[in-house]
Amino acid sequence: MREMLRAAYVIARRDFTAVVLSRTFILFLLGPLLPILIGMALGGLGERIATTDLRPVVGVAMNAADAARMERAHARLTERVGAQSLPRLQRVPLSPAPEMLLARPGSGVAAIVSGSPQHPVLTGKPGDIDKLEGDISLIASAALAEKALHMVRVERKEVAKSLGAQAQGQLAIGRIAQIVIFFLTILLAGMILSNLVEEKTNKIIEILAAAVPIDAIFLGKLMAMLAMSFVGILFWGCTAFAVFAALKAPGVSLPVPAVGWPVFLLLGTLYFAMAYTLLGSLFLGIGAQASTVREVQTLNMPVTIGQMLIFFFATYAVDHMGSPPEVAAAVFPFSSPFAMLARAAQDARLWPHLLAIVWQAAWVALIIRVGVLLFRRHVLKSGGGWWKQLFRSATG
Repeated sequence: MREMLRAAYVIARRDFTAVVLSRTFILFLLGPLLPILIGMALGGLGERIATTDLRPVVGVAMNAADAARMERAHARLTERVGAQSLPRLQRVPLSPAPEMLLARPGSGVAAIVSGSPQHPVLTGKPGDIDKLEGDISLIASAALAEKALHMVRVERKEVAKSLGAQAQGQLAIGRIAQIVIFFLTILLAGMILSNLVEEKTNKIIEILAAAVPIDAIFLGKLMAMLAMSFVGILFWGCTAFAVFAALKAPGVSLPVPAVGWPVFLLLGTLYFAMAYTLLGSLFLGIGAQASTVREVQTLNMPVTIGQMLIFFFATYAVDHMGSPPEVAAAVFPFSSPFAMLARAAQDARLWPHLLAIVWQAAWVALIIRVGVLLFRRHVLKSGGGWWKQLFRSATG
């Protein structure tokens, strides 16, 4: 056992240094940041588009006094409900008729309201009238009640703590944590497959099988990829913290998980390791059965789709604490890391996590054992025995 662990450590160190010290690993670390930067840029563009006045314009064909009343009512309402909630108003001539104004090129209005605030008449296409009718009715009503309508002043009574808001914040933290470890697991577990396919193509696996136990190759690769994953998580986590600290508004803070941030981060690390080891063992075992990249992709797809379904199941259960689906998600080994991490954000008790980690570790050992058997069977079948005989004869 000691010799196998020593050989696994040698394999893990070899894979770890070969990948981490390469130039492509820097691109791998920067790769996930590119979609985030693109998303931030698109988000800024979307916000700019949203703030750009794309509201429909309604022409006001009323006398000067009534038009002014409509404009004042519109201004008062937009102060309360926001400018984007109401159409813009624009004065238009009283003549010609609204039908002719709408047909005139360059009119720039979607519909025209005429008459008076007591009896507004909205002229436009049927679809536009359906969308604007309620807004114009609200503005006209506010114009009629211009003197009688007084905005009630709301008294502010601030509290330092709200359990309802705290529960909502903890639920959001749980959901975000689930998404983060899921995508990290899927992203980083794929590294195992790419490394495995490369070494199988170059017959390196068979050479290693001649020198060290096959079980050590499997465990070494799993350990190396897990260590590389933690390097990536450390880099991305520090980057995310730096961005948050630089961009957060004054007085804004993240909700505190029920177990506290230090314990939550520790549990997140442990649950990620469990989820990654479970999925990585499956990828190694299944990937060993394939001899080409196409076969790897074919075998990998059902596992990825299944993992996504499991993730959606755990996401559904996150806001049903104590319900049968949530308990089932916490017990099922492949969804347990995601469900238990969400529970840590909402429940301060620690003993369920101790049981869950022991339960998941047992399944990790089982899945690793199954993966080792599949890995060993395929390596020996694909020529590992021939390489071992050649290695032994060459070394005496």
